[in-house]
Amino acid sequence: MLSKNNLTKILFLDIETVPEEENFDQLSPYKKELWAQKSAYQRKEDESPEEFYERAGIWAEFGKIVCISVGYFVIQNSERNFRIKTFFGDEKQLLTEFKELLDNHFNLKTHVLCAHNGKEFDFPYIARRMIINNISLPKSLNLFGKKPWEIPHLDTMHLWRFGDYKNYTSLKLLAEVLGIPSPKDDIDGSEVAHVYYIEKNIDRIVTYCEKDVVTIAQVVLRFMNEPLLESEEIIWLN
Repeated sequence: MLSKNNLTKILFLDIETVPEEENFDQLSPYKKELWAQKSAYQRKEDESPEEFYERAGIWAEFGKIVCISVGYFVIQNSERNFRIKTFFGDEKQLLTEFKELLDNHFNLKTHVLCAHNGKEFDFPYIARRMIINNISLPKSLNLFGKKPWEIPHLDTMHLWRFGDYKNYTSLKLLAEVLGIPSPKDDIDGSEVAHVYYIEKNIDRIVTYCEKDVVTIAQVVLRFMNEPLLESEEIIWLN
């Protein structure tokens, strides 16, 4: 799967998520009860569901996607560039636009979606939010009835595990040990909700998300023993 010949068949992506509402009090009484049940195993004994709500964005049932950044390689005449685009704004609209990209440009059996920890977070989160928003799943996210080897997903965290399922390595740590410039030099995941709801600065979140996409691509290049991307090879489409 990892070869220079099929590098252009990979769509690299990252998502940023936040709680579905800015404050716990905005949830319906029944949704509050469901949140208390869902978060019970994560919360400390003295931590209330309301106090823990700032982390609700990591669950698709209680969160929403505020941006999806994607990147892909274009190689022509031995020259390459990496093009980046971000879908952001209204969740249903950005999910619809992302689906259109997959349906129209990344719909072949040879196409692959790639993310860091994507198999456990990004891919299922996107699929769940599409269903919640009444959007039909694109082929690459519709896994019903598929065998493991038929699923077109690549996960850089799984690649780094080399079969060791006890191992979890963050993208930031993996980038550091592989000599890749740090992707997280502005905010981290725990701050996204604050930036979105309080600062109302979606541009800052988009930049953060796009840096992740570049880093995921860089990690794949390192696995392939290919030269890392230079800044002049990166094209921003937004």
